[in-house]
Amino acid sequence: MSTAPASEPRDPKPALVFDDPLDRQSSDDTDRGWGERTEGDSVADLKRFLDEKPPHHL
Repeated sequence: MSTAPASEPRDPKPALVFDDPLDRQSSDDTDRGWGERTEGDSVADLKRFLDEKPPHHL
């Protein structure tokens, strides 16, 4: 008689979630999700503003 080889334990499958995904905040709802820096001082913010200002705003 042959015996079946012991199978490796599998990772559990993710459970199905039926809640409303719009109730949760997504990463692009935050400044960090848009690539914004969260810390900084006003001098650095002014320098960044002046560096990134379009030419027609001179």
